[in-house]
Amino acid sequence: MSESTPNTQQFEIGIETFGDITNDANGQPLHPAQVLRNVVTEARAAEAAGLDFFGVGEHHRDDYSVSSPEVVLGAIASVTEKIRLGSAVTVLSSDDPVRVYERFATVDGLSNGRAEVILGRGSFVESFPLFGYELSDYELLFEEKLALFAKLRKGEPVSWSGQTRSALRNQSVYPPIENGTLDAWVGVGGSPESVVRAARHGLPLFLAIIGGQPMAFEPLTRLYKRSLEEFGHQPQRIGAHFHGLVADSDQEALDLLWPHYKITMDRLGAERGWPPASRMRFEASAGPEGSLLAGSPETVAKKIAHFASGLGLSRADIKYSAGSLPHETMMRSIDLLGTKVKPLVLEMLDAK
Repeated sequence: MSESTPNTQQFEIGIETFGDITNDANGQPLHPAQVLRNVVTEARAAEAAGLDFFGVGEHHRDDYSVSSPEVVLGAIASVTEKIRLGSAVTVLSSDDPVRVYERFATVDGLSNGRAEVILGRGSFVESFPLFGYELSDYELLFEEKLALFAKLRKGEPVSWSGQTRSALRNQSVYPPIENGTLDAWVGVGGSPESVVRAARHGLPLFLAIIGGQPMAFEPLTRLYKRSLEEFGHQPQRIGAHFHGLVADSDQEALDLLWPHYKITMDRLGAERGWPPASRMRFEASAGPEGSLLAGSPETVAKKIAHFASGLGLSRADIKYSAGSLPHETMMRSIDLLGTKVKPLVLEMLDAK
């Protein structure tokens, strides 16, 4: 599907999951196979609620069930009709660009042109040793593979050479995209170099906002727009990824999310040297300027509209899953995001 510029596309709201290993009614972890089936059900609920995008992340850990996003997306494509489907993110550094393109082109065909891919380096590094890549090549791997993927998107025979894979000489890649080009974004965590890289290739930008104050990213969006102009590219879309949960009230959302959020953050903190999660910091992050979109539909809508206007966003994606958070709680949040939050956001943006 061909890309739209920010000025020609209505603001979108999507959701994402990593297929977090959730608990059953008795507080016991579900088998990853059941979690995968629940993810398909959640995607169907997202479409029924009127959301615009459903994304699944790629991880290779015991706390997440999705290691092959394209397979999950293919299953979702067969039971949905309108919602756009993609990765969040595809770890391009430890994969092969040709195979990534082929797999998402296949999903695009199965879904009648609804596929897209967010290409990133990921916040976890388990895939590097798993697939035989050296972390010392972290920058080179992504730089070269993104350059190759940008060529593949044109749908023409590709010639390319580099250090990280065998050269291609006038090579065609199949299957072709039926209409336009495969939608692709570059996911970035906040470094200016990553923003400029996305602009150099003329690809839309997706910001991973997982903490702090989202408006701190505004200088990066300005840098991106300026860099697009300097590289001679047309304006492109800017999206942003947030974490959140919607419930009937602010207090309910915070109380539902907190215990699962703490378990997840404390586990990651033990791996990365972070301090234990505190309820005070958690609630501050859910405040008006914080990155956590947790609260009532009205509270979440106000924050999305605020960040969309301030950062010039075309889409906001909310990671609705949070560690062991139960499937039923997530289903309620999905419904509220589509039926309550999205209409409010669009109304607020139209009024600006």
